[in-house]
Amino acid sequence: MNNKLITLLLLLIAPSIIADDQQTEIDALLDGLHQDAHEANFKTYFARYTSDAIFLGTDKTERWTIEEFKEYAKPAFADGHGWTYTVVERNWEGEGNTRWFDEILFNGKLGHCRGTGVVEFKDGKWKIAHYALTMLVPNEIAADVGSQTQEADKL
Repeated sequence: MNNKLITLLLLLIAPSIIADDQQTEIDALLDGLHQDAHEANFKTYFARYTSDAIFLGTDKTERWTIEEFKEYAKPAFADGHGWTYTVVERNWEGEGNTRWFDEILFNGKLGHCRGTGVVEFKDGKWKIAHYALTMLVPNEIAADVGSQTQEADKL
């Protein structure tokens, strides 16, 4: 093959190779997050977030800056149990230095949940800037769960 044809082929396939490498890095970031939570690795778990990250938990009161989330998580991680969510599936969107995702997770106590979030490429690394955890409620029981939620809110 001549050099021009080789150069053209490289230009065509290079973006997909770079995208695949970035996807692998980002998947490793989130897989590591879940592993660190399971193993109660406080330092490495929180190193995966940006310094201005926001975490949304399953309760309506759980909107935390990363520093507030550290305070919430400290007792759980200190006694070595953390929390365990197993990834069932994950989807990605976006390009460049900001990507967003959704993932279905399974937790032994809460059942299937959904994690959604945003990751940013900062200082040569992918970091989590926003993470939201929600419980998935089947439509068949959504009205009952809604009623229970409204009753709990009255307490």
